[in-house]
Amino acid sequence: MSSKDDAARAGPDRPVREDYVAERIKQEREARSWSTVTLAEKMAEAGHPVNQAAIWRIESGKPRRRVNLDEALGFCTVFGLTMDELTAPSLKHADPVIRRIVRDCVEKKHALARLQRDVEILEREIEHLEFELAHFASHGDEQKAELEELMQREDQAWLRQHP
Repeated sequence: MSSKDDAARAGPDRPVREDYVAERIKQEREARSWSTVTLAEKMAEAGHPVNQAAIWRIESGKPRRRVNLDEALGFCTVFGLTMDELTAPSLKHADPVIRRIVRDCVEKKHALARLQRDVEILEREIEHLEFELAHFASHGDEQKAELEELMQREDQAWLRQHP
């Protein structure tokens, strides 16, 4: 590639997807309320170091700085995006506040789904334990009364330790 080709790729004739990448990086960073310094730190932690000034030039430079493949992979890792998502046109009406609310909503929905699965597991475990206790209590009235007293004591002890 000639130096003329390089100049064209860095200027107004650069591929549209490169502008999409720059816009998406800025959008994702702002949606997380990260500074360019914070993003640079996250990129370094992910094994794809890029300095804060380079991030600014990618997002806002005139002309914008190009993103190399290693950096693109790093941005995908840090933001949890696929390469297709990173290179797609940015969402024009999803400002950082809305993006943050959407991300929080999705995270809460997934957290709720995990908790619901945990509740189902606990319910099955309790059913199994209660079945075993019912078997013990079926040996007679004395065992049944002892079991009820033990359950009350353990319940009270737990409530004292977990107010």
